[in-house]
Amino acid sequence: MVAVLKTTVVESLALRLDNVVKTYQMGDQLVQALRGVSLQIAKNEYVAIMGPSGSGKSTLMNMIGCLDVPTTGEYYLEHQPVSAMSEDQLAEIRNQKIGFVFQTFNLVPRVNVFQNVELPLIYLGLNRSERKRRADAAIAAVGLTDRSHHKPNELSGGQRQRVAIARALVCHPSIILADEPTGNLDSTTGAEIMAVLDDLHAQGNTIVLVTHEDDIAAHAHRIVRLKDGVIESDKPNRVR
Repeated sequence: MVAVLKTTVVESLALRLDNVVKTYQMGDQLVQALRGVSLQIAKNEYVAIMGPSGSGKSTLMNMIGCLDVPTTGEYYLEHQPVSAMSEDQLAEIRNQKIGFVFQTFNLVPRVNVFQNVELPLIYLGLNRSERKRRADAAIAAVGLTDRSHHKPNELSGGQRQRVAIARALVCHPSIILADEPTGNLDSTTGAEIMAVLDDLHAQGNTIVLVTHEDDIAAHAHRIVRLKDGVIESDKPNRVR
Protein backbone atom coordinates (compact mmCIF):
# COMPACT_ATOMS: atom_id res chain seq x y z
CA MET A 1 0.00 0.00 0.00
CA VAL A 2 2.80 2.43 0.90
CA ALA A 3 4.57 1.86 -2.42
CA VAL A 4 1.35 2.62 -4.35
CA LEU A 5 0.87 5.87 -2.45
CA LYS A 6 4.43 6.97 -3.15
CA THR A 7 4.01 6.25 -6.85
CA THR A 8 0.80 8.29 -6.95
CA VAL A 9 2.52 11.25 -5.33
CA VAL A 10 5.46 11.13 -7.75
CA GLU A 11 3.21 10.81 -10.78
CA SER A 12 1.17 13.83 -9.69
CA LEU A 13 4.18 16.19 -9.76
CA ALA A 14 4.21 18.95 -12.36
CA LEU A 15 7.79 19.91 -11.53
CA ARG A 16 10.61 19.29 -9.07
CA LEU A 17 13.80 21.19 -8.27
CA ASP A 18 16.51 19.35 -6.33
CA ASN A 19 19.15 21.51 -4.63
CA VAL A 20 19.29 23.96 -7.54
CA VAL A 21 22.13 26.49 -7.57
CA LYS A 22 22.35 29.25 -10.16
CA THR A 23 25.54 31.29 -10.41
CA TYR A 24 26.12 34.25 -12.72
CA GLN A 25 29.39 35.87 -13.70
CA MET A 26 29.12 39.62 -13.06
CA GLY A 27 32.38 41.18 -14.17
CA ASP A 28 35.04 39.51 -12.06
CA GLN A 29 32.54 38.39 -9.42
CA LEU A 30 30.38 35.28 -9.13
CA VAL A 31 26.84 35.98 -7.94
CA GLN A 32 24.72 33.15 -6.55
CA ALA A 33 21.12 33.95 -7.47
CA LEU A 34 19.84 30.60 -6.15
CA ARG A 35 21.60 28.80 -3.30
CA GLY A 36 20.34 25.24 -3.19
CA VAL A 37 16.60 25.54 -3.85
CA SER A 38 14.51 22.37 -3.56
CA LEU A 39 10.84 22.64 -4.50
CA GLN A 40 8.01 20.38 -5.64
CA ILE A 41 4.79 21.56 -7.27
CA ALA A 42 1.99 19.08 -7.93
CA LYS A 43 -0.34 19.08 -10.90
CA ASN A 44 -3.30 21.44 -10.37
CA GLU A 45 -1.54 23.32 -7.57
CA TYR A 46 -1.85 27.11 -7.38
CA VAL A 47 1.43 28.44 -6.01
CA ALA A 48 2.63 32.01 -5.48
CA ILE A 49 6.37 32.72 -5.40
CA MET A 50 7.20 35.88 -3.47
CA GLY A 51 10.28 37.79 -2.39
CA PRO A 52 11.90 41.21 -2.50
CA SER A 53 14.13 42.42 -5.33
CA GLY A 54 17.28 40.32 -5.41
CA SER A 55 15.67 37.38 -3.61
CA GLY A 56 15.99 35.06 -6.61
CA LYS A 57 12.36 34.87 -7.64
CA SER A 58 13.02 36.05 -11.22
CA THR A 59 15.81 33.50 -11.56
CA LEU A 60 13.53 30.79 -10.18
CA MET A 61 10.81 31.84 -12.63
CA ASN A 62 13.30 31.59 -15.51
CA MET A 63 14.31 28.13 -14.26
CA ILE A 64 10.72 26.88 -14.03
CA GLY A 65 9.98 28.32 -17.49
CA CYS A 66 13.03 26.60 -19.03
CA LEU A 67 14.48 29.98 -19.96
CA ASP A 68 17.59 29.04 -17.97
CA VAL A 69 19.17 25.87 -16.58
CA PRO A 70 20.79 25.18 -13.19
CA THR A 71 24.51 25.66 -12.60
CA THR A 72 24.28 22.65 -10.30
CA GLY A 73 21.34 20.60 -9.07
CA GLU A 74 18.48 19.22 -11.14
CA TYR A 75 15.18 20.50 -12.49
CA TYR A 76 12.59 17.95 -13.60
CA LEU A 77 9.56 19.02 -15.63
CA GLU A 78 7.03 16.19 -15.72
CA HIS A 79 9.87 13.89 -14.59
CA GLN A 80 12.15 14.89 -17.49
CA PRO A 81 15.59 16.33 -16.52
CA VAL A 82 15.74 19.79 -18.09
CA SER A 83 19.53 20.14 -17.79
CA ALA A 84 19.97 17.22 -20.20
CA MET A 85 17.92 18.89 -22.95
CA SER A 86 19.29 20.57 -26.07
CA GLU A 87 18.35 24.15 -27.02
CA ASP A 88 15.83 22.80 -29.55
CA GLN A 89 14.26 20.57 -26.92
CA LEU A 90 14.06 23.48 -24.47
CA ALA A 91 12.37 25.64 -27.12
CA GLU A 92 9.86 22.86 -27.74
CA ILE A 93 9.18 22.54 -24.00
CA ARG A 94 8.63 26.30 -23.71
CA ASN A 95 6.14 26.22 -26.58
CA GLN A 96 4.20 23.13 -25.55
CA LYS A 97 4.52 22.69 -21.78
CA ILE A 98 4.76 26.22 -20.34
CA GLY A 99 2.15 28.92 -20.85
CA PHE A 100 3.73 32.32 -20.14
CA VAL A 101 1.79 35.37 -18.95
CA PHE A 102 4.00 38.45 -18.62
CA GLN A 103 3.47 41.80 -16.92
CA THR A 104 4.07 43.59 -20.23
CA PHE A 105 1.69 41.30 -22.22
CA ASN A 106 4.31 40.68 -25.01
CA LEU A 107 1.71 40.74 -27.77
CA VAL A 108 2.57 41.28 -31.44
CA PRO A 109 1.15 44.77 -32.14
CA ARG A 110 0.67 44.46 -35.90
CA VAL A 111 -1.65 41.43 -35.82
CA ASN A 112 -5.07 40.92 -34.27
CA VAL A 113 -6.19 38.97 -31.20
CA PHE A 114 -6.86 35.75 -33.11
CA GLN A 115 -3.46 35.85 -34.82
CA ASN A 116 -1.65 36.55 -31.53
CA VAL A 117 -3.31 33.56 -29.89
CA GLU A 118 -2.81 31.35 -32.96
CA LEU A 119 0.94 32.04 -33.19
CA PRO A 120 2.19 29.24 -30.86
CA LEU A 121 0.07 26.76 -32.83
CA ILE A 122 1.82 27.73 -36.06
CA TYR A 123 5.13 26.86 -34.38
CA LEU A 124 3.57 23.51 -33.43
CA GLY A 125 2.86 22.85 -37.10
CA LEU A 126 -0.89 22.31 -36.67
CA ASN A 127 -3.17 22.60 -39.68
CA ARG A 128 -5.36 25.67 -40.19
CA SER A 129 -8.65 24.13 -39.04
CA GLU A 130 -7.11 22.81 -35.80
CA ARG A 131 -5.42 26.15 -35.17
CA LYS A 132 -8.74 27.94 -35.60
CA ARG A 133 -10.56 25.51 -33.30
CA ARG A 134 -8.00 25.87 -30.52
CA ALA A 135 -7.52 29.62 -30.84
CA ASP A 136 -11.28 30.27 -30.87
CA ALA A 137 -11.71 28.09 -27.77
CA ALA A 138 -8.90 29.86 -25.88
CA ILE A 139 -10.25 33.30 -26.79
CA ALA A 140 -13.75 32.26 -25.68
CA ALA A 141 -12.30 30.99 -22.38
CA VAL A 142 -11.15 34.53 -21.50
CA GLY A 143 -14.34 36.19 -22.75
CA LEU A 144 -12.95 37.97 -25.82
CA THR A 145 -14.72 36.32 -28.75
CA ASP A 146 -16.15 39.67 -29.81
CA ARG A 147 -12.63 41.18 -29.92
CA SER A 148 -10.98 38.48 -32.04
CA HIS A 149 -10.30 40.80 -34.96
CA HIS A 150 -9.08 43.78 -32.92
CA LYS A 151 -5.39 44.65 -32.67
CA PRO A 152 -3.74 45.05 -29.25
CA ASN A 153 -3.74 48.87 -29.43
CA GLU A 154 -7.53 48.75 -29.77
CA LEU A 155 -7.89 46.93 -26.44
CA SER A 156 -7.73 47.97 -22.81
CA GLY A 157 -4.87 46.78 -20.60
CA GLY A 158 -7.08 44.16 -19.01
CA GLN A 159 -8.21 42.88 -22.41
CA ARG A 160 -4.60 42.66 -23.60
CA GLN A 161 -3.72 40.59 -20.54
CA ARG A 162 -6.67 38.31 -21.31
CA VAL A 163 -5.24 37.84 -24.80
CA ALA A 164 -1.90 36.92 -23.23
CA ILE A 165 -3.68 34.37 -21.03
CA ALA A 166 -5.50 32.91 -24.06
CA ARG A 167 -2.17 32.60 -25.88
CA ALA A 168 -0.71 30.86 -22.81
CA LEU A 169 -3.61 28.40 -22.81
CA VAL A 170 -3.78 27.56 -26.48
CA CYS A 171 -1.13 24.79 -26.50
CA HIS A 172 -2.72 23.09 -23.46
CA PRO A 173 0.42 23.57 -21.32
CA SER A 174 1.31 21.64 -18.18
CA ILE A 175 1.94 24.87 -16.27
CA ILE A 176 0.74 28.45 -16.56
CA LEU A 177 3.57 30.68 -15.36
CA ALA A 178 2.32 34.19 -14.59
CA ASP A 179 4.99 36.82 -13.89
CA GLU A 180 3.47 39.87 -12.14
CA PRO A 181 0.34 39.48 -14.31
CA THR A 182 -1.41 42.52 -12.79
CA GLY A 183 1.65 44.78 -12.51
CA ASN A 184 0.58 47.17 -15.30
CA LEU A 185 -3.13 47.18 -14.42
CA ASP A 186 -5.31 49.19 -12.07
CA SER A 187 -6.71 47.38 -9.04
CA THR A 188 -10.16 46.73 -10.53
CA THR A 189 -8.77 45.31 -13.77
CA GLY A 190 -6.17 43.36 -11.82
CA ALA A 191 -8.94 41.73 -9.80
CA GLU A 192 -10.65 40.71 -13.05
CA ILE A 193 -7.45 39.09 -14.32
CA MET A 194 -6.98 37.23 -11.05
CA ALA A 195 -10.57 35.96 -11.35
CA VAL A 196 -9.65 34.53 -14.77
CA LEU A 197 -6.61 32.75 -13.28
CA ASP A 198 -8.75 31.47 -10.38
CA ASP A 199 -11.21 30.01 -12.90
CA LEU A 200 -8.41 28.36 -14.87
CA HIS A 201 -7.12 26.74 -11.70
CA ALA A 202 -10.63 25.51 -10.88
CA GLN A 203 -10.69 23.88 -14.32
CA GLY A 204 -7.58 21.85 -13.50
CA ASN A 205 -4.64 24.01 -14.60
CA THR A 206 -1.39 24.20 -12.64
CA ILE A 207 -0.58 27.85 -11.94
CA VAL A 208 2.68 29.32 -10.68
CA LEU A 209 2.31 33.00 -9.89
CA VAL A 210 5.36 35.24 -9.37
CA THR A 211 4.49 38.42 -7.47
CA HIS A 212 5.61 40.84 -4.80
CA GLU A 213 2.05 41.86 -3.89
CA ASP A 214 0.38 40.19 -0.90
CA ASP A 215 -3.17 40.70 -2.22
CA ILE A 216 -2.27 38.96 -5.49
CA ALA A 217 -0.48 36.09 -3.72
CA ALA A 218 -3.57 35.67 -1.53
CA HIS A 219 -5.31 33.99 -4.49
CA ALA A 220 -2.85 31.08 -4.40
CA HIS A 221 -3.30 27.99 -2.24
CA ARG A 222 0.38 27.92 -1.28
CA ILE A 223 2.96 30.68 -0.86
CA VAL A 224 6.71 30.14 -1.29
CA ARG A 225 8.85 33.03 -0.04
CA LEU A 226 12.44 33.52 -1.20
CA LYS A 227 15.16 35.54 0.46
CA ASP A 228 18.80 35.80 -0.63
CA GLY A 229 18.44 32.90 -3.03
CA VAL A 230 16.97 30.38 -0.59
CA ILE A 231 13.43 29.40 0.36
CA GLU A 232 12.62 31.28 3.55
CA SER A 233 9.16 29.73 3.97
CA ASP A 234 6.79 27.41 2.11
CA LYS A 235 3.29 27.34 3.59
CA PRO A 236 -0.31 26.58 2.67
CA ASN A 237 -2.46 29.66 2.25
CA ARG A 238 -6.01 30.17 3.43
CA VAL A 239 -7.70 31.27 0.23
CA ARG A 240 -10.13 34.13 0.61
